[in-house]
Amino acid sequence: MNNVITNAPLRCQAALAALQNIMDPEIRLNIVDLGLIYQIDFDDAAKIIYCTMTLTTQFCPMGESIVDAAENIMKDSFSEYEIIITLTFNPRWTHERISVEGNQFLNQ
Repeated sequence: MNNVITNAPLRCQAALAALQNIMDPEIRLNIVDLGLIYQIDFDDAAKIIYCTMTLTTQFCPMGESIVDAAENIMKDSFSEYEIIITLTFNPRWTHERISVEGNQFLNQ
């Protein structure tokens, strides 16, 4: 979670807590601990949350489903905001982005 860039740390933590409910169906680890969330910024004047995220691979067969789930859970948590999710592969996701908790889960 510490790798996420934000302009609003407390609200970002709330957003990340919501996003932890979304699991990568193949790895069975949530997208936050997997390190798929790069940035979450809040534009309070425009009531927009910008979220930049990635997938473990560009060819992830569940990619659209994961992004849709992230958008929906953010809408549920921040109903007064428009949610804009940008999917990027730069920088490319690597195993180093997995949190300590995520690595503990995967090594069970």
